[in-house]
Amino acid sequence: MKIEVRLSGSGGQGLILAGIILAEGAISSKLNAVQTQSYGPEARGGASKAEVIISDSAINFPKISKPNILLSLTQKSLNEYLKDIDKSGIIIADSSIGVECTENSNIYKLPIIDASKEVMGSKVGANMVALGVISQIIEDVDIENIKKSIIKRVPKGTEELNIAAFEKGIELFSKNIDVNY
Repeated sequence: MKIEVRLSGSGGQGLILAGIILAEGAISSKLNAVQTQSYGPEARGGASKAEVIISDSAINFPKISKPNILLSLTQKSLNEYLKDIDKSGIIIADSSIGVECTENSNIYKLPIIDASKEVMGSKVGANMVALGVISQIIEDVDIENIKKSIIKRVPKGTEELNIAAFEKGIELFSKNIDVNY
């Protein structure tokens, strides 16, 4: 088993933190994981991506060329990275994004940012909602290990809200599991 995940959006959306948490959750689940990140020079508002490779065997190279899972929270990031996804891969996009025709039939458009606003009162928790969605796709990573990593990594005093946003992502995916575009 080898899963390559690319989380993409704009700086300030917390996707690098989500990548770190996912990798830690995988390691705590007795899997191998490596996480890398990059963001544009603009920092907040610029392009941002985190990549996580999860495997039950050794990981020989830390970069992704053909992700199995692509999460995009902005139109710009989807446009940038859609060409890279494996044809049998899964695309998760915020419902505000227009997904053009693609060979890929595993597309989930979910209201990730709106769900964050509902739970946290702002779009600041969209990364945790997205992580909840991804946790339902990568079943080898134990949800409880992800929650432990969330509690360890988020700012003190926000743990409960971030866990609620994560659980909202799980619920969002479960409710929309048959919604492929």
